[in-house]
Amino acid sequence: MRQTDQSPNGASPVHTGHAIVLHPVRRTREVADRSPAAHLDEAVGLVAAIDLKVERAELVNLPRPNPSTFFGEGAVKTVGQMVEDLGPEAGTAVVVVNHALSPVQQRNLERAWKAKVVDRTGIILEIFGARARTREGMLQVELAALTYQRSRLVRSWTHLERQRGGFGFLGGPGESQLELDRRLILDRIDRIKKELEDVRRTRGLHRRARERVPYPVIALVGYTNAGKSTLFNRLAGADVFAKDLLFATLDPTMRAVTLPSGRKVILSDTVGFISDLPTQLVAAFRATLEEVQAADLIVHVRDVSHPDSEAQKADVEQVLAGLDIEVESDTRVIEALNKLDALDEAGRAEALARAARAPDRVVALSALSGEGIDRLAALFDAHMTADRVIVDLDVGIADGAALAWLYRHGEILERRDDDEVAHLKLSIGPAERARFAHRFPAYAETAHPETRA
Repeated sequence: MRQTDQSPNGASPVHTGHAIVLHPVRRTREVADRSPAAHLDEAVGLVAAIDLKVERAELVNLPRPNPSTFFGEGAVKTVGQMVEDLGPEAGTAVVVVNHALSPVQQRNLERAWKAKVVDRTGIILEIFGARARTREGMLQVELAALTYQRSRLVRSWTHLERQRGGFGFLGGPGESQLELDRRLILDRIDRIKKELEDVRRTRGLHRRARERVPYPVIALVGYTNAGKSTLFNRLAGADVFAKDLLFATLDPTMRAVTLPSGRKVILSDTVGFISDLPTQLVAAFRATLEEVQAADLIVHVRDVSHPDSEAQKADVEQVLAGLDIEVESDTRVIEALNKLDALDEAGRAEALARAARAPDRVVALSALSGEGIDRLAALFDAHMTADRVIVDLDVGIADGAALAWLYRHGEILERRDDDEVAHLKLSIGPAERARFAHRFPAYAETAHPETRA
């Protein structure tokens, strides 16, 4: 058994109370490259992210799950004693189990321990509920919460009447125990889905508007707390909330950024991924992940100082694969090996060597100190021009909008004018060429590739 004391840090308190964090050790289930202690540390980080004071964090052996209580009889008694040992704080105790629990298991454990019990799905939903700020984010979290609670004993549904805040899985003293009809929940789910469809349509309109602008989109993805928001702030000169905290960013943020070549792109910061992400959230956040699917370039930001960096990489790649993005074969994906400043000399040398072996797909950097940012920006430029081809294009001299667009987004190599037509030879990338054809369809059929730029 391992014990950890940790006090909350980072965001403003969301809940007050005392937590016992449990990670079940199931030898047939543990991921080979991530230790049980690492799973427990991550669970402690999740709990600390909503400002519960972690009194104890324990690894609990679990030969086989008990259908009624998940843990065996001995473990149930031991944890019950832990709750009692909290003394006066026992009244506000929350036991967090870093695993999915069935409704029956959750109810029976709460009765046995006389404390609130929250599983991994519940704690992640609680964090998301506290962090969502945009209407889209709130709708997505509420949909996930309703889906999660639909088959469970209804406890606090007061969040349906709130304008903001958490989603009531932890609750609080004096909360009303509303029993809502299952039909009410299903009706609310249907309404949220319809509202999210409107959000998705709006996102589609925004994407089409960007195609007409048009600017390529660069999406930052990665495991939670890998440093995406810090990197986003460094590149965009923005002030997005960035903390050493799990799920510091929830709602996607976008900014226009100018690369060293003068090319403008849209940089997108996304919610962090995590192992065993609740299936409800994967479905609910599809609209957010659509931004990644449509991106021209995907930057996988990794915390190379983390002891489980390789396991985190595998988790992110699994999520991307679910979006039909195969990292090995998709040339849009590049790796940013972040947090060089947190490595010792040997670790730093290894990260730099790894980047040197694949300079067209890997950059070692520190978003905090700024080291390597110039190399990353140069790599962005290189990827944006890598697939350029030489094309011949005839554009009407009177069509100033089309000519101006081509001068902004392509490289004019030759130009010959007659009375009415400008005969152009230019270097242009496939994304820009597609956008030009979309915006100026009259010229789409006159572009003929000759050779690589």
